[in-house]
Amino acid sequence: MIKRSLLKAQIINSWIADYLACAVMKASLVARACLTKQTPSARVGELIEALRPETTRVPLVRMGPEGDGGYLVPDSLAGISACFSPGVSTESGFELECAERGMDVFLADGSVTTPPVDHSRFRFTRKHIGLVDDAHTVTLDAWILETGVHEDDDLLLQMDIEGFEYPALASLSPQRLRQFRFMIIEFHRLYLLWSKPSFELMDGVFRKLLQTHACVHIHPNNVAPSFTHDGITIPSVMEFTFARRNDTSLVMLPGTYPHPLDRPNNPVHPETVLPRCWRRCAATEA
Repeated sequence: MIKRSLLKAQIINSWIADYLACAVMKASLVARACLTKQTPSARVGELIEALRPETTRVPLVRMGPEGDGGYLVPDSLAGISACFSPGVSTESGFELECAERGMDVFLADGSVTTPPVDHSRFRFTRKHIGLVDDAHTVTLDAWILETGVHEDDDLLLQMDIEGFEYPALASLSPQRLRQFRFMIIEFHRLYLLWSKPSFELMDGVFRKLLQTHACVHIHPNNVAPSFTHDGITIPSVMEFTFARRNDTSLVMLPGTYPHPLDRPNNPVHPETVLPRCWRRCAATEA
């Protein structure tokens, strides 16, 4: 119980850090308005446009709990052999549902000793996902290789690693990336898109994913603030669902936000609705 309480405290501290960082970023943007280290609004807008969710012909379903830890994914999961879930917290409802659907579930986190619940299909690695392979960290490619999954297997990725998703995904090989039929990734500190050095990494990661996958859903996490600059609103933390393009039927139609199956991460606070600049709008909304 003490370890779980410490983990909750670490998560809360992370949320507080996001609020403080947003305030610092606002002050920084005002102070550095004429400096080249600020990302041009046009580049931020282009990335947001590329990430606007496309609509899947198959409906989205919710997997996991009603609050934090539950995600939306296309209802086309048959044949996925394994779920990879780096980042273990106090909730494993999503992973349990994957296991109940017949998937092997591989979990990794260096900050906990075990997942909060157990299942015969769970396989836990006590390491952080990182850029190198050593005693404390493992790259996504090395981790997948160690599990013994076949290179032709379809996989599912659910990642929530508090900001380390950018370097982890940047180092993921194209071959492994194409194995993931669906990816649900919580991206953190998105306000750093306004910092040009950070933007280059973040933009590169998103563009890499979009080469093989389409964004099909975005849900802002209401525990973190939104940041508006130059008329562009960016929620600090958002959950993205990506679907592999070559086997997912997509249509360029506006979706409904929030989706009927979306739920606030923190039920005490109102839902954060995806800002209009992130959506494919109907002609009357354009």
